[in-house]
Amino acid sequence: MPDRFVPGPPDHGPDGPEPRPEEGLPDYHNPLSRIGGSPPARSALTLRLVLAIFGLILATAGAIVLGLAEAPVGFVILLVAIALVAAVNIAVVVRRKRRGEPG
Repeated sequence: MPDRFVPGPPDHGPDGPEPRPEEGLPDYHNPLSRIGGSPPARSALTLRLVLAIFGLILATAGAIVLGLAEAPVGFVILLVAIALVAAVNIAVVVRRKRRGEPG
């Protein structure tokens, strides 16, 4: 005679069954999931380029204004560093766009 069945832990929480990874998240429907898969992810390189140019202009203008106003040197150095980071970011984005990356 077999032993009595002892149930394991429930596979659901207080709100109902837990979603399985292959089923996706609850209340999410991807209309393209069965037709060739999901669309490829898009990059936001153009937005990143515009924001980097804006940061470069703003940081450079701020450093010039604070330098002429004889503000503390620390603020001017900080704005120059931000401008350098923005310039490097612009160079990286332009290189990636020239390679043909979308965005």
